Amino acid sequence: MESKRKVLVIDDEDDLCEVISATAQAMGFECIATTDAKTFLDELGPDTSLVLLDLRMPKMDGIELLRLLGKQKCKADIVLMSGVGKRTMESALQLAQVLGLSIVGHLNKPFQLAELEEVLQRLPGPMTTQAVHPIPSFPVEKEELQSAIEHDEFEVYYQPQIDLATRCVIGVEALARWRHPTRGLVFPDSFIGPMEEFGLIDELGWIVANRAVSDLWQFSDGDGKAFMLSLNASVNSLYDLNFPDILVSIAEKHGVSPGNITIEITETGLIKELSRTLDILTRLRMKHVKLSIDDFGTGYSMFQQITNIPATEMKIDKSFVQEMICNERYSMMVQKTIELGHGLGMQVTAEGVETHDQLRLLQRYGCDCAQGYLFSRPIPAKEMVIWLKTYRSSLVKTFPQSGQLNLLECADRDELKSCADG
Repeated sequence: MESKRKVLVIDDEDDLCEVISATAQAMGFECIATTDAKTFLDELGPDTSLVLLDLRMPKMDGIELLRLLGKQKCKADIVLMSGVGKRTMESALQLAQVLGLSIVGHLNKPFQLAELEEVLQRLPGPMTTQAVHPIPSFPVEKEELQSAIEHDEFEVYYQPQIDLATRCVIGVEALARWRHPTRGLVFPDSFIGPMEEFGLIDELGWIVANRAVSDLWQFSDGDGKAFMLSLNASVNSLYDLNFPDILVSIAEKHGVSPGNITIEITETGLIKELSRTLDILTRLRMKHVKLSIDDFGTGYSMFQQITNIPATEMKIDKSFVQEMICNERYSMMVQKTIELGHGLGMQVTAEGVETHDQLRLLQRYGCDCAQGYLFSRPIPAKEMVIWLKTYRSSLVKTFPQSGQLNLLECADRDELKSCADG
């Protein structure tokens, strides 16, 4: 059964409401346009595909409406309309993102009819109505996680880290995955929180550390260069004063220098138990283990924390990297974060790199390293060995006598993408 896509519009100008409604209907959409917030909320439903929302309205403004849409967990795509300044619009877009809303564009008033048509053209035409099956929820119980540990159901996946000056792979980040017997591959967002809550996170951390350190030798290409391994540490693990000694003993057991290991700690996790955390982090550095501040920019006391700990690396959170091309504020944040990291003597790594445009901008800003889907998704050790051979072979064939590689030329020829696909 086919039905028209529903477009819902709210604006304080009657004339504009009529123009938008007529344009949408002429393009085959069902459209309801109103100047009244109550009517708008009454008409909003699961069948609403697109919302065009004016930010400036006399009674209930667009920000208040965004807040209500967030509370209702609105799934419709949203286009913001307004004549407000650029910075205000960017803040509204950021708020919508924080609220979990799907913003697909914005129209600056006064806009041309062609701009409106372009927005509407992104929306598919009549759709076939299908039965909706809710995704079942699977709460994770402590006994289930304990069983997973006992039956060795946790696996380690690896994502390569690329030096932006040479394009060489300098290390990998180890990431936990749960191979559930009935649900398949389960990602960390589903089990890390419960494991911390049930006091099982240390066991998982040492499982990953032992597996990853033992796998590290497979990834070296035999040129004698140190290959780095990044391990994520829960803040709960950083309360254990034996953490540095246990980690170093694991490294020595597998013939890996502690200096080849980086412990990644989230910025927000540094706030609690600072004295105990500083004790452990300082001892790790004394044992030559490197320290990385992960997800930098997402915490609430970044500058205080970054001056407190002896970090050697700063990782820019992927949310900044993925927005920096189309948002000047994010671009400026990335640039200044790189400058801050270098000013403090740190290596700076960008996470979540997915496009060549992002890669070019990071290189222009002087970022040291990058990781993300542009190069490779996290993959198991055996697949990583194959990926590394393919990637290194591609570099040798492209630049057989070059020590320094021109990243921009390579990206222009889409060779990085072919490496990632390989």
